[in-house]
Amino acid sequence: MKTLHCIAAATLAALMTLLCAAPAHASPVLDRVKSSGTVRVCIWPDYYGITWRNPRNEQLTGIDIDLSAEFAKMLGVKLQYVESSFARLVDDVTADRCDVAMHAVGITRQRQQALKFSQPYLQSDVYGVTTRSSRLVRHWEDIDKPGVKVAVQAGTFMEPVMLAALKQAQVVIVRPPMVREQELESGRVDVFMTDYPYSRRLLDNADWARLVAPPRPFHMVRYAYAVKPGDEEWLREIDRFVAAIKRDGRLEAAAKRHGLSDILLLK
Repeated sequence: MKTLHCIAAATLAALMTLLCAAPAHASPVLDRVKSSGTVRVCIWPDYYGITWRNPRNEQLTGIDIDLSAEFAKMLGVKLQYVESSFARLVDDVTADRCDVAMHAVGITRQRQQALKFSQPYLQSDVYGVTTRSSRLVRHWEDIDKPGVKVAVQAGTFMEPVMLAALKQAQVVIVRPPMVREQELESGRVDVFMTDYPYSRRLLDNADWARLVAPPRPFHMVRYAYAVKPGDEEWLREIDRFVAAIKRDGRLEAAAKRHGLSDILLLK
């Protein structure tokens, strides 16, 4: 009996040694990133100021182009972009087509059911964009009126928000290859709803566009990076990165470069 007890004690001790020697937190994604030498980052290349491909030179620019490069540098790996969209976001992330989505993903209740989010780093309200010549929509209060056609891009957080908020206007869901500004400029809709970064695209590049801002906060949404559930250490790694760029000024500098200082979250 004493011998059996000693064997059992020795076996337990050996097991404890193995457990202590093993990594406290295993990360399949981080292991894959390190072994492949590449981090795959989902972006939406139509997101002005965030991850935008300039049609003139095909160059990617935006806050998350800058910051994804910093993230890859922190990991010591190469950076590979995977083109995505808000309509395909959940499928692309959960199907492992990318390791992380870094294109200012709004934290919504619906997305939280399928994805995990880092600490937020930007926030935006909803804005309307109409034409300067529009007689139907002059102010925010004009949007929810009979006969007004309000466009939202499929898959964006504006889609469920405006479907719930508008009681009299008609919501028009715009799906690729169509885009909201084309629908507006053509006269097929009277206004389209967007966020602060995307509104800058029209205001910076289209002299026919006019911003319609809510008179008070309408639906503030925080933006973060999104990953597939089930790998808490990978999410912690991303959170460590977000904390670092907030602390050392890289986030603030990138926001300033791309005209996003007004929606920056440093805390």
